Amino acid sequence: MNQRFLGRRAIVTGASRGIGAGVAERLAAEGAAVALVARTVEQHDRLSGSLQETADRLAGYSVSVALVPVDLSDPEARAQVIEKASERLDGPIDILVNNAAAAMYGEVADMPLKRRRLLFELNVHAPLDLAQAAIPAMRAEREGWIVNVSSATARPWAGPPFTLGTQGATTTAYGASKAALNRMTNGLAAELHGTGIRVNTIEPRGAVLTEGAEALMGGKLRPDQMETLEQMVEAVVALCDCPAEVTGASMVSLDLLDEWGVEVRGLDGTVLESMGPGKDTRE
Repeated sequence: MNQRFLGRRAIVTGASRGIGAGVAERLAAEGAAVALVARTVEQHDRLSGSLQETADRLAGYSVSVALVPVDLSDPEARAQVIEKASERLDGPIDILVNNAAAAMYGEVADMPLKRRRLLFELNVHAPLDLAQAAIPAMRAEREGWIVNVSSATARPWAGPPFTLGTQGATTTAYGASKAALNRMTNGLAAELHGTGIRVNTIEPRGAVLTEGAEALMGGKLRPDQMETLEQMVEAVVALCDCPAEVTGASMVSLDLLDEWGVEVRGLDGTVLESMGPGKDTRE
């Protein structure tokens, strides 16, 4: 088993299920000590997955695992995340994966201020707050990796006439928050260039049918509109180990895998039957 993250400490937000849980498992499988951050410790009232379930899966990799339950929409609560994770993992954080997000959809003309504020609180301010808290230790170590999970909805509609996606214009406010995350990521990378800290965003090219996405979009998408969880996780993890010159970019999962020639592996790090970089031929 590849142990490229041995000796590194990572934080993954939104780690109770979906992409976050997958990234946390893959980092642990390759030797990283991992702090799991999310609200759901034991069981969600509607969705499967919890911090404890993720921790139980990671227990098989013989690495340190810390649970940091927190509501990331609360500025005071999230201000303690980096400190708590560092204490529980016995050292500074090397890798920060900001995966947690609020996915609220609705027509812009009708979306209430409360929802818009929550979108930007979770999707922009929380990742930036965690990054700001992690940067001092990364500066001291002269290296660090910050990966922010974004979305294709950040791109504006082309038109007129406007060709809207599967959900029409209901993703606009969510996409606007991800566009802000992309710009913040780029600016932060520019400020930190030369320090050894890499800051990038990654978005899926297709829909990743995680527990939340399945509940929202299950049955509405064609196979060519989707990608596997393993493909998205592979792209995220690649940015957790990228060289210093790869920074300030907004990347797309399958494009990155193809361009870098990255082989898609399982969440446990084992080789999958594949047709080459970015391809996954499992039935």
